[in-house]
Parts: sequence; C-alpha cells; structure tokens
Amino acid sequence: MRLVIMGPPGAGKGTQAAVIAEAFAIPHISTGAIFRANVGEGTELGREAKGYMDRGEYVPDSVVNNMVADRLTESDTDGGFLLDGYPRTVDQLHELNRMLGEADRPLDRALEITVNTEEVVQRLLKRAEIEGRADDTEEVIRRRMEVYTAETEPLTSLYSEQGILVRVDGMGSIEEVSERILAALRD
Repeated sequence: MRLVIMGPPGAGKGTQAAVIAEAFAIPHISTGAIFRANVGEGTELGREAKGYMDRGEYVPDSVVNNMVADRLTESDTDGGFLLDGYPRTVDQLHELNRMLGEADRPLDRALEITVNTEEVVQRLLKRAEIEGRADDTEEVIRRRMEVYTAETEPLTSLYSEQGILVRVDGMGSIEEVSERILAALRD
C-alpha cells in the first residue's frame, strides 16, 4: 500500500497514520520527521533547508522534493509507505507522481480525513487550553482551517480525477474512525 494522508488540523492524522502504518506494515513518513532528520544529521539538504528556516523563509519545493525522494529510496518503503504532510502543493503532487512513476510504484490511495469544522475548532480550543497553547486562539484555528481547505482542494481534485481519492469521516472515537479508514483502504 502506497498512500498519502490529508486532513485539516485536529482531524487526527497523526493518530490514524500510526494505525494505518501498523495495519499495513508500512512506514509512516512525515515530512516534519524528514526535515528534522536531515537537519539533525547535517545532510547537504538539511543544511540547505535550515538556511531557509533560520531566515524565516519557506523551504523551496526543490529541497522538499529531494528530501522526500531520498527517503522513498530507503528499503523500508519497498512494501509501501504512508506520506504525511507531502505533497502540499500541485507542483509537489506532480513531482511525487513523476518520482513514483519512474520507480513504477504509483500511489494506491490518497486518503482525506474529513471533519466538521465547528467540532474541530472546539476540540482544538480545548487542546490549546489543556496544553497551554496561548497562540491557538479561535481566530488562528479558523484561519488554519481556511488555509488547509484552500491549499488542499486542488490536490483532492487531482486525486479524484486519478481515481485514487478516498474520503473518510473523521468524526467519532479514534476506534470508530480507524475502522472506517481501514475498511475504506481495504475496499
């Protein structure tokens, strides 16, 4: 199983990604983890990315794409993988399709966890209160949801055209959502 997972902040992507990775015995590959590994190990790509981040700039697609490409050549991805946080743009999606096409390993599914915005806003406000995240105000959370929707819609449209988009309702208990996701992916 080769797939990407998408969903707005608070949808439970991290939790569900762990469930999926275990169920299909594939690595959960988070772009955040790739960044931290490259920067921590002082790789050439890590040093390049760190330069952008230290200046408060967006790391260019070319650097992100190369980090993902390097990670996908590791042997633990031979039986599949779950990408989390990539692709985020249409250009990245096209680059991922190119990479995987060259390796004759196309994506099997693009999973989008859908949620009720109002319930997620309340969930995130509660989490912010419990974890002391003063910067997670309702206005900031709603803005993050808007940005997610605007950035992801073009990707979900393309995945839908490719016939690999699977949307699953992310509302309910962790177990209920996990059951829905696994059933949809095995379908």
